[in-house]
Amino acid sequence: MTNTTSPTTPLPPEAQGRLLRVEEAAERLNTSVRFPRRLIAERRIFFVRVGRSVRIPEAALEAFIAAGLVEPMKAPKGRAA
Repeated sequence: MTNTTSPTTPLPPEAQGRLLRVEEAAERLNTSVRFPRRLIAERRIFFVRVGRSVRIPEAALEAFIAAGLVEPMKAPKGRAA
């Protein structure tokens, strides 16, 4: 198996910055550890392998949260709130 990424290849912005352990990411999301592990397994979030450990870049977690942000609905005109 060959590694196509050289050590000098710049990382995407989502992979830069502080790296969080899975437990830290779960705490920040206010979920169990299973949820960020599932995100990693399904490749729904950027992650970094450090040896046998897996880390989630803080910027990637913030981007994941922002992508799920839902704007509030506006009340229909003519209806009293």
